[in-house]
Amino acid sequence: MTPVQGPCRISVMVRNMRLLFDPALLPYRFGLTWFILAVLVSFLVGCASPVNRGGVAKPVPSSGRDGAPADPPADLASLPDPEPQVEPIRRGGPNKPYVVLGQAYQPVAADLPWKERAVASWYGTKFHGRKTASGELFSMYGLTAAHRTLPIPSYARVRHVGNGKEIIVRVNDRGPFHSSRVLDLSFAAAVKLGISSAGSALVEIERLTFDDIRSGSWRKPAEMITPEGDPIADIADIAAKAVDVPVEPEVMQSGDRARAFTPAAQGYWVQLAAFSRRDSVDRLQQRVSVDAAAMAPMMAVFKEGTVYKLQVGPYATRQQADEAARGVRESMQVVPMVIERR
Repeated sequence: MTPVQGPCRISVMVRNMRLLFDPALLPYRFGLTWFILAVLVSFLVGCASPVNRGGVAKPVPSSGRDGAPADPPADLASLPDPEPQVEPIRRGGPNKPYVVLGQAYQPVAADLPWKERAVASWYGTKFHGRKTASGELFSMYGLTAAHRTLPIPSYARVRHVGNGKEIIVRVNDRGPFHSSRVLDLSFAAAVKLGISSAGSALVEIERLTFDDIRSGSWRKPAEMITPEGDPIADIADIAAKAVDVPVEPEVMQSGDRARAFTPAAQGYWVQLAAFSRRDSVDRLQQRVSVDAAAMAPMMAVFKEGTVYKLQVGPYATRQQADEAARGVRESMQVVPMVIERR
């Protein structure tokens, strides 16, 4: 039935109601009742829900031009960088191929190194509180960034070529879709990097790989300064203050038996199994890579004495590790355990 166009016709509804009381139509009253009720409902819905031509709901109008908040916190420039974590790269979702303004983009959905020099800009009030490509809400006061093709989520080091300032940001959004720019920083990240006033700047972008995060190699060694300000510390004084620390177990990253051992990262780890033979742990590792592919980038093989331990991590909280262990237990029929490395 084609809906009636224009304003509600009350008189039409009244005429239809009179049909119920016409003696000539008495035998058909039951059917007429349902017909007239259906007409009434269609009229009421049409009056209450205006639509655009074609039945498409009107879009929400834009909130206006983007910009900086009227009264930003005074300490944005001193915000601590986010602590990079090994977060599984999402399959599909924000890492699927997509098209914007007629341009096709193919996001990287693997743990690969990435370096580039390009122009970065920033975004703020217009998008504050809206969903990002990752589904997380955008906060202009967080140290995050949008990139057209980097894996989501990712961590990246961004260096301002002009002033030498560096920050770590978490990539959780897509954009910017301008041919002259490749990275959109949050307002807070722009303030910390020193580009909020200029609006854009030439930067160097380096993605932190899982190996960088696990080994801690992404950290830059702090200068050793004596109380007198001498940048060359007294080696004898350092040795005198040294304390014994526990020896970290050796760890081989997943998928590479020849890779050099690196220190285990702190946090909570889910241990899947322990074997005396390396080939046994390799077979389980391959099985996990197939049956629980999301965990593959987080796997590591630790060698403690003569025992090889396949573990997944690190997780920031015990709750996250417990949830991961529960998923493995249900999907793979193994009995994992959660351990903490300090």
